[in-house]
Amino acid sequence: MESSQHLISNDYTEVYQSLPIRLQLAYGMGHVLNDICASLWFTYLLVFFQLVLQFSNWEAGFLLLVGQIADALATPFVGFHSDRNRGVCCNYTKRKSWHLFGTTCVLCAFPSIFSPCFLCDNTQKWVQLLYYSIFIVIFQFGWAAVQISHLSLIPELTPNEHDRTRLTAVRYSFTVISSIFVYVNAWFFLHLNGDDTKLGPSYAPKFQQIVWSGIFLGLCCSALFHIFIKEGEGLGSRDIRGGQPRHSVSDILKNVKIYKVAVIYMSTRLFVNLSQVFIPLYLHETLDKTASTLALIPLTIFIGSFFMSFGIGKLNRMFGRKLAYFIGVVMGIAACIWIKNGAGNFYFQYGIYGVSILIGAGGSIVLVTSLGITADLIGNQTSSGAFVYGIMSFTDKLANGIAVIIIQDLHKADGSNKDYYRDILTYVCGASMVLGTFGIISLIHRNRQEGLTRNVQVRNYNSINSEISTCDNSS
Repeated sequence: MESSQHLISNDYTEVYQSLPIRLQLAYGMGHVLNDICASLWFTYLLVFFQLVLQFSNWEAGFLLLVGQIADALATPFVGFHSDRNRGVCCNYTKRKSWHLFGTTCVLCAFPSIFSPCFLCDNTQKWVQLLYYSIFIVIFQFGWAAVQISHLSLIPELTPNEHDRTRLTAVRYSFTVISSIFVYVNAWFFLHLNGDDTKLGPSYAPKFQQIVWSGIFLGLCCSALFHIFIKEGEGLGSRDIRGGQPRHSVSDILKNVKIYKVAVIYMSTRLFVNLSQVFIPLYLHETLDKTASTLALIPLTIFIGSFFMSFGIGKLNRMFGRKLAYFIGVVMGIAACIWIKNGAGNFYFQYGIYGVSILIGAGGSIVLVTSLGITADLIGNQTSSGAFVYGIMSFTDKLANGIAVIIIQDLHKADGSNKDYYRDILTYVCGASMVLGTFGIISLIHRNRQEGLTRNVQVRNYNSINSEISTCDNSS
């Protein structure tokens, strides 16, 4: 057995080559449109509907919930059919086919979400809610198709754990760059002509300018992705461990580790997304900041994420995924504590930027690491990769939508509790980091048990494929 393992290791070393930088960059561009739309969705949806269109807290939260539910239902659907069908476009590879279909949906629907209700601006609120809900559902289905098809390409492009981490880091770097573009763009338009007032209905045209400029950039990047990425010709296809038989949905769902990783991913997304959603409202309501600040602070968050993203791969290699995740958790919780205790002129003028850097850096570490853990879970079972990512995204989207609607519903509209969003950022975001920590601890405990009960032939892979195979052998 030992000689067989050695032979596999030698063969793997000989056939494996690292992904070229050109392909890594082209891959990262494939999610730029989604990233731009996600930054606008999470950062400015509640702001736009509450402060610009004058919807109530609950109505704005309801629209975000509709989107999250639509996304949650779409992700496993897209994942399941992406793994099993050729695609939705004739004569086109299956992952890129779903990507192209999703891109089309996003381009058609997203601009209407950040525009006044067409021909129904003065109608009853339920009519407007229905109008926006239709476009939100189309957008979220397209967004899910792009996200799942893009993520599921990672295990197919490379079999190596470190290259997968590098691809995930490149993907996140483009996410950060896209978000920085959004916030610089938002600062430019919100601050244009010397306006430095609080947000109101007069800002509607400026949000449309922000959206359309982002859509144009995302479209250009998506075109480059489809030109340079050739599905089925990635270097990962030469891995001798590839070509594993596809497992059934029931086999995948019987694997306990799926749910542990889903908790980690969900908790990570709760921290990243809820901080992104409620930071602008915290600035507007608690700190009484002007419109331009609602772009500058999110910009600072993603600048911190951008610089941290360059070191995440090295952090994972030096300390391992679990310890790297803990480092991100410490930074995130430190930011939550600072928000709770921050007061005075120094915090108002300068401290809030320190909080932003901690949120950005900590969030980038836990997000990239959790995606790496998910890729490791898939291992060389790439034929089920999209469905696994769909499960992860389902828990993330549903949890975020429910959290937002509850938070919005509990907030009194009379403005009597100006510290409400400060407490949300402190306790809810902090609790999500604690939950993610428990998920990581559960993986450590399980890995120790596995080390005592069986030999692992390929050290870099702690995958769903090996888990299911073990279950099959034991039965």
